[in-house]
Amino acid sequence: MESGVTLKHKTVILSSDGALEQEETLAIEVPYKVALNDRDIGASMVLATGLEEFGAGFLFGQGYVSRPEQVKEVLVCDQGRIAVYADVDEEDEPKEVIITSGCGGTGKISREMLEGAFDPLPEATISMAEVSRFIRAVLNGSDLGAQTHCVHGCGLWAHGKLQAFYEDVGRHNAVDKIIGAILLGRIPADGAVYTTGRLTSDMVLKCARIGIPIVMSRTSPSSLGLAIARRAGVTLIGYARPGRLNVFNGPERIVG
Repeated sequence: MESGVTLKHKTVILSSDGALEQEETLAIEVPYKVALNDRDIGASMVLATGLEEFGAGFLFGQGYVSRPEQVKEVLVCDQGRIAVYADVDEEDEPKEVIITSGCGGTGKISREMLEGAFDPLPEATISMAEVSRFIRAVLNGSDLGAQTHCVHGCGLWAHGKLQAFYEDVGRHNAVDKIIGAILLGRIPADGAVYTTGRLTSDMVLKCARIGIPIVMSRTSPSSLGLAIARRAGVTLIGYARPGRLNVFNGPERIVG
């Protein structure tokens, strides 16, 4: 039995009380290639939701697109290919990338994204009451996490409401979908991101480069993630819970 992103599988639970058959729900992980102007750039294992957003966000992380006005069209093919058409300079040589702590193929960032000055971040604040509503909205965004225990969630909150929510088998993929939605003009960047994944260097870097001023996680940042937040002026929050935040950098954006 399949629902597009999940399937059912019978398992046998063994314990001191004996054997018990139980049905489990599994997230379906599928490979997708990402192409820029009909040239294959890379591939990743993904949860097959928000694929247009993922394609655009993936190319942002690889350093091929940087601004919303560059992305013209995204086509998702049934054969496992996401074709992004963008107004960018064509390059014969692939971008130099740095392999990061990610898994599933998306733990890569372009070297040029890591180096250089950061643009000023947009003005944004969020209240503690909003943070609580935001976290609950992401954690209760769907039943998929509770059913499979195999996906990460990521949401963006701006202008007093949840603007977008995505899930994926990889924490990087979920963040890339948020970034892709910004590139496609579907959500604003001047708000806060909350992810269930840890905030390593590439996660913080991509959020900073796209212009998200507040980045928070259910878990912790790495030392380099914090260093990048300080360089970029990002408000970085770990161990975020309703009513309690551990602010590693930039507490002035949290009000009330």
